[in-house]
Amino acid sequence: MNGASGGGEGGEVGEPRRALGRFLRARRGRVAPEHVGIAGGRRRRVRGLRREELAQLAGISVDYYVRLEQGRATQPSPEVLDALAGALGLDTAERRHLATLASGRRDPAPEARVSPLLRRLLDSLDGFPAFVTDHRLDVVACNPPGAELIGGLDEPGRRDRNQARYLFLDPAARNVFLDWRDRAAEAVGQLRVAAGRYPDDAELAALIGELSARSEEFRQIWDTGEVVMCAAGRKRLRHPVRGVLTLDYETLHVPAGPGEQGLVVHVFSPGT
Repeated sequence: MNGASGGGEGGEVGEPRRALGRFLRARRGRVAPEHVGIAGGRRRRVRGLRREELAQLAGISVDYYVRLEQGRATQPSPEVLDALAGALGLDTAERRHLATLASGRRDPAPEARVSPLLRRLLDSLDGFPAFVTDHRLDVVACNPPGAELIGGLDEPGRRDRNQARYLFLDPAARNVFLDWRDRAAEAVGQLRVAAGRYPDDAELAALIGELSARSEEFRQIWDTGEVVMCAAGRKRLRHPVRGVLTLDYETLHVPAGPGEQGLVVHVFSPGT
């Protein structure tokens, strides 16, 4: 997955302009001055770059940058966004998130519609663990191997069907996901992408607020401004019968409708 501040009040959900400022502040705080040719020194009182330093690196006025952080400047040009992204060292996922926040779009949250064809596809992947999540990280469908692999989803009451709640609030998740910290950061990064795209989603806001209130680790990761888009890679999980497994995974995106992010199908296979 590709590797992005918000606070415990729900972060990006609800107000894109304020979210843009929070994201810029978090990313600005991540940049080490010496890595961009600025002397750090022991007297610096801010973590990362100062506002005026970032503005200079991006070639924009300090006043305009301050207005961006404060949510008083709207819809910056693609050239300004590109300059800021370059100065902040943003990756592809973070650049997309920056553009989404800057656009001020308020897309309605897509419905988790699992079609009969998608269910047949899951059933046909009998030898490959697979499950489907929506933008809130609710597991909305899975095949039996997938349910077994990620903590017994086919057993009522055994675990929460929301991946983020399971990771942060259920101690059993740390036994299943051996690279727990990486998986936790991915979950937070995916929720941030969803929050930026669907700022009016009350259920998503409630989930982020709940996790912020109940998990110090969630708050810490959220405040870094982590951004993640599902892609492909390798994970280590503990299977209830076969023990520790190293599995390759691929994610397939199923649109909910024209232009909507929709569902994500996660498919696992033995690592090569």
